[in-house]
Amino acid sequence: MKNTILIVDDEATQRRMLEVVVSKAGYNVEVASGGSEAIDRLLSGEGGIDAVILDLSMPVVDGIDVLEAVHPLLPDLPIIMLTSHSSIKNVVDAMGAGANDFLIKPASAERIRSAIEAALGAGTLVGEIEAVEHELAARHGFDGIVGSSPVTLETIALAKRASRSGIPVLLEGASGVGKEVFARAIAENSVRGDKPFIAVNCGAIPDNLVESILFGHEKGAFTGANDKHIGMFQKADGGTLFLDEVGELPLDIQVKLLRAIQEGEIDPVGAKAPIKVDLRIISATNKNLLSRVALQEFREDLYYRLAVFPILIPPLKERAEDIPALAKYFVNRIVSMEKLCAKQLTPEAMDLLMSYEWPGNIRQLQNALFRAVIMSDAKDVGVDSFLHLIGRDAGQASIQRAMMPHTPTLTPSQALGVGIDTIVLHNGAGHIRTLAEVEAEQITRAVKHYHGRMSEVARRLGIGRSTLYRKMEEIGLKEKV
Repeated sequence: MKNTILIVDDEATQRRMLEVVVSKAGYNVEVASGGSEAIDRLLSGEGGIDAVILDLSMPVVDGIDVLEAVHPLLPDLPIIMLTSHSSIKNVVDAMGAGANDFLIKPASAERIRSAIEAALGAGTLVGEIEAVEHELAARHGFDGIVGSSPVTLETIALAKRASRSGIPVLLEGASGVGKEVFARAIAENSVRGDKPFIAVNCGAIPDNLVESILFGHEKGAFTGANDKHIGMFQKADGGTLFLDEVGELPLDIQVKLLRAIQEGEIDPVGAKAPIKVDLRIISATNKNLLSRVALQEFREDLYYRLAVFPILIPPLKERAEDIPALAKYFVNRIVSMEKLCAKQLTPEAMDLLMSYEWPGNIRQLQNALFRAVIMSDAKDVGVDSFLHLIGRDAGQASIQRAMMPHTPTLTPSQALGVGIDTIVLHNGAGHIRTLAEVEAEQITRAVKHYHGRMSEVARRLGIGRSTLYRKMEEIGLKEKV
């Protein structure tokens, strides 16, 4: 049975956009045009609402009023707050009143879906702060991409090669890996770098408006077309058009997009003649487009036009070495953006971030840090500031592990002498061995089993790399065993 999402927003256009995105994501939708209507629906006793997307700024009864009225009576109902801009006050007020998450308007379809999935799964905060990544790529190109892991450097090298030509690029990767960051960097580093960069999220446009938004329309072309509208293709003329979530385009629009790419011209709705355009297409998807081609949900000829130069951007869990640099950058940026005193992560907090899987990738890391930084009064942001990320029980366990003393008595050679498939819990005198002894043996085995690949060892042991190196040093274990 489908989950039902209640959308609460006083702006009809925004409400309709949200309804389209949520419906496309496979959920049932109910709408309320204001705070009072939302309170009446939620407290009516009818039930049936599994999550709420709630606008913060509404006349008379705003989002905070709704939260304060509903949360005490429905404490388990996930509520995602929409705000016009992020600030400490907005986030603290919303979280204090019971919001589970917050997004900045206009939020992309991808981010809205991620927030709903996290809310319904009692998952982690998706959240959103000002678009730091846009500023990075727009001002610094490839130099602004934070990360120096081998896989990141390899991806940057591919993107640089792509930037030197004008061929279409398809950026593939999971939600939150930074596809738009790479798109902007490619565009800036190209011969069109000083020309417009126009980004459009194909998944956030109602089907009946896609053609008009992409290609434009003439005045009077259809009911409600009271003025001429210049489409995204014309706005990007001479520069770069970034089509995010391109796999969400309807099939009839895919035909028109293919023609625009092949012929270099578009047909605005109601126009008497086609219009020539000269631009570069960069597209992005978090789906397997070839699978959609096989299901006849995406045109094969369009796929090969868009994927002339495909680039797969790996998830954050495959480039964990980038996390310390990313975390430091985001903390400093958040402190500057919100005019806070200088803050830094404790070693234990960094270890926790290094060991976490990050299903939401860089975006999730960015926003987990945002929440931790603004909700922490201390200069040093510790593990306890990330309980929202990993769950309170797991967080307390992480704190205890971080504080555990390490006094191993086994040497690596002694540990390796134990059977490979068995960890002996008793010593020669029949007593239980210490935790430090067992830990030393497990670390030694893991390093040997994974042939010294430290990222993999740390991930399998559930600890950060810095913690792993520290523990290896304490037990006298060299990196290569």
